[in-house]
Order: sequence, then structure tokens, then C-alpha cells
Amino acid sequence: MLSPNTMNQATGLQTLTLTGLRFDANLGILAHEKNAPQPIQVDAELSLGAQPLAPHDDDIAHVLDYRKVRQIIIDECTAEHVNLLESLIGKLAQRLMQLPGVCGVRVKIAKLEIFDDCEVAIRMETGQW
Repeated sequence: MLSPNTMNQATGLQTLTLTGLRFDANLGILAHEKNAPQPIQVDAELSLGAQPLAPHDDDIAHVLDYRKVRQIIIDECTAEHVNLLESLIGKLAQRLMQLPGVCGVRVKIAKLEIFDDCEVAIRMETGQW
């Protein structure tokens, strides 16, 4: 049987995930993309590394608030027109890596309506996993 001290020190690898976040962004090089926003979908995984299985307390101030992560994704993707999906995803990955406690980021951005028969997406992974 584990002692209380051993149980408090047990850790696991934690990942915060946001999947299927959809909103409109000003993105693309084509004339119709420059004139109007288009729908995109963002999936993000943030590696928080080793975290205690039993948190010290139940206070939101001591964890990465997913509401904040969601808003950062929306803000970064809608701040200005970006020509290339590759530029946008790099900018977003860099911003997410700056969050406290984040040691790795996997992000995917998909253009949902660029073609009738498929979606186009770029995925980027950075940091430690």
C-alpha cells in the first residue's frame, strides 16, 4: 500500500486538448479569400508535461485555463489577414508555446470550404512530447 506522501508525489503526463474549434478567419491568397473571411477549424494539443495525479488544490489559478487557450487561438487567427496557412500556424504555435507550463504544442488548422471535395489542413508540432 502507498503512503500518503507517495500518493501525493505520483505524476502523469498531462495534455490539454481543444478539438473542432470553428470560426471565420481572414486567410488566403485568392481574391475571394482576401475579400471575405472563411471558416477554419483549429485542433490544438498542449503538452503540460508531468503533473500530479492529485492536484495540490482545486483552484483554477493553479492550472492552464482552457478558456484562455481557446481565446488566444481565436485572437491569433483573427488578428490580421494572413496569406499562407503555414504562416498562420507558425504564429499560433509560437504563441501557444509561450503559455506558462506548456512544453509542447501540436496544432492543426483546416480550411473547411476551399474545395468542394475535401478540406485542406496543415499540422505543426513543436516542443517536447
